[in-house]
Amino acid sequence: MPPTSRFLARALSVLLLAAAPLLQAATLRIASAFDPQTMDPHGLALLYHSRIAFQVHDCLVGRDEQFRLEPALAVSWQNTTPTSWRFKLRPGVKFHDGTAFTADDAVFSIERALGLTSQRAFSLKGLQSIKKVDELTIDFHLSTPDAVWPEKLWLVAMMSKAWAQKHGVEKAQDFNGKQETYAVRNAMGTGPYRLESYQPDVKLLLKRHPGYWGAADKRVGNVEDVSFIAIRSDATRLAALASGEVDLVLDPPFQDVGRLQSEGKLKVESITDIGTQYFTFDQSRDELLHGDVKDRNPFKDRRVRQAIAHALNVELIVQKVLRGQATPTGSFISPLVDGYLAEIDKRIPYDPAKAQALLKAAGYPKGFAVTLDCVNVAYREAVCQAATAMLQQVGIRASLRASPTNQFFPKLSQATSSFVEFGWTPALDPWATLNALFRSWDGTGAGTFNAGRYSNPKLDELIDAVRTEPDLTKRRARVGVALRLIQEDLPYIPLYRRSLNWAMAKKVKVVQWPNDTMELRFVRVQ
Repeated sequence: MPPTSRFLARALSVLLLAAAPLLQAATLRIASAFDPQTMDPHGLALLYHSRIAFQVHDCLVGRDEQFRLEPALAVSWQNTTPTSWRFKLRPGVKFHDGTAFTADDAVFSIERALGLTSQRAFSLKGLQSIKKVDELTIDFHLSTPDAVWPEKLWLVAMMSKAWAQKHGVEKAQDFNGKQETYAVRNAMGTGPYRLESYQPDVKLLLKRHPGYWGAADKRVGNVEDVSFIAIRSDATRLAALASGEVDLVLDPPFQDVGRLQSEGKLKVESITDIGTQYFTFDQSRDELLHGDVKDRNPFKDRRVRQAIAHALNVELIVQKVLRGQATPTGSFISPLVDGYLAEIDKRIPYDPAKAQALLKAAGYPKGFAVTLDCVNVAYREAVCQAATAMLQQVGIRASLRASPTNQFFPKLSQATSSFVEFGWTPALDPWATLNALFRSWDGTGAGTFNAGRYSNPKLDELIDAVRTEPDLTKRRARVGVALRLIQEDLPYIPLYRRSLNWAMAKKVKVVQWPNDTMELRFVRVQ
């Protein structure tokens, strides 16, 4: 190239660089009604916990912007035999303290996640052993074939074995037992952010990890410091956003979403939830813990469960309470989950007269009293209040008991509620949902969140068959059979799928996943 041409090329390059917007390191302040409750990545399996824990901790597999599975701490995996998987680990990965991530840490982490106090064991059903092959290779040995084993490893965090041993946290925190451990307020992973401090129910601070293995990824944004602030009051949370005290609210009040969108001062990003809200019931005890019926459990009678479904005008609840920011559903899984059946997404129709007739046929002509448990977050509590009024009209005298998150969520895994509202946020594979919610509880990972201890041996066989079927077409067919059986039994009443709305300053650019979780590594602040 002639000297003049080279000079012009350099000059053009300088001009282009000068014109390109330079994103400086930024701070992001996020508010939500929910606190993560603990920093132990295996101690709790809760959406609001996952939002934070997996900014600090990586898994062997991750998800991309479109929520598709992608390599993370494992760079590749292979189904070496029908019941064995070999994973190659990413070289050069460092924990936040500078020590290397190796196969020893991976083996330790999986075994920790399998422990009795772990709430992540449900996703690892069928794992017989995990073995170190060399410093960057591990083998999983399963009891039966599993065509989608890599999917099971998402949200199973990798921890430092040395760090856990140093701080006496080799076992996961017993969250239900309200155990306090070093891992409750401290964490050390390989993720894009390290934990600076955590004040439960107040504030949590994260800082970008300078040695993050994925730092060169072109998708990585420019957020250096992050603060998560717990603000339970809807009005206060939104006021903080409007005044500029926070940059983003993960759960703006439903009644304000339309106004925020029309005013245009802030930005609202929306996506349909992959999760579902349900009612479920105690179906194991012969007498309810929290009811006025003696020597019987009304919820063991399918006609009573049907009566409750007919008594609920979910369309009206969505319209009036949720201001249209949800979709009523009769399906037990979202259309985004593999195996979804559109044919069962039609809700049981609102029909109070039929509800009363079913109650009378079941032996409860005057109804009965029961306590409805709900978390004390505004929109969910409002939904429960509306539901109790509707149930009252057919003779079911449901009294609402709203509890803070640290009291409410143990009721699910300990099955101490008689009647409860809760939500489940799955991944794309249906097996984890079927196993966690609908399989008989066995204390070793099956039915971990089966809050009513519903049990159907035929369904158990189907769920296990879903896990072990290697042919994906046959697997989907088995999921369909399982879903139809669940619909027939009605152990849960599906209610609605939310519209996930995040309100934020216009300078914030995010990738929105359908599980209501923000990947901070993708966020850019201009």
